[in-house]
Order: sequence, then structure tokens, then C-alpha cells
Amino acid sequence: MKIMTVGDLKSHFSEVIQEVKAGEEIAVAFGRKKDIVAYLIPKSARKAEKRQLGLLQGKGKVTYASDFKMTEEEFLGI
Repeated sequence: MKIMTVGDLKSHFSEVIQEVKAGEEIAVAFGRKKDIVAYLIPKSARKAEKRQLGLLQGKGKVTYASDFKMTEEEFLGI
């Protein structure tokens, strides 16, 4: 894995993208201590995770005032 500073990444962005497309993984370092803040990895190396539906189910509710009225035209934005 290659480590690059933000400045190097900015000045060589096109070349870095070509390297990532070729399969190279690159870590981006930032600050005086050069802490790694991000990773650039090829799309093929990314794990496909299933999205969990209903994550917030039961954690909120919607209520409408008794005088709330909307026509179908208003609802559809006509």
C-alpha cells in the first residue's frame, strides 16, 4: 500500500486514479503527524454489503394537526 500526503494527491490526482484503477491501494495522510485519514481502494476490492431496510422503524412517528388539509394538486406539485 502506498501512502501519499494530501498535497501529493492533489498534484498527481489523475495518476493516482489510474493506479487505483489498476488495483493499487493508496492511503491519504494529513497534518504534521501524517495521520492516515482516508483510503483509496479499487471498486472491485470493496465488499458489497446488503443494506438493512427499516433501520429506524419504530424510532419516530408522524402526526398531523387536525386542521391539516392538502389537495391532490398541492401534493403532486401541480
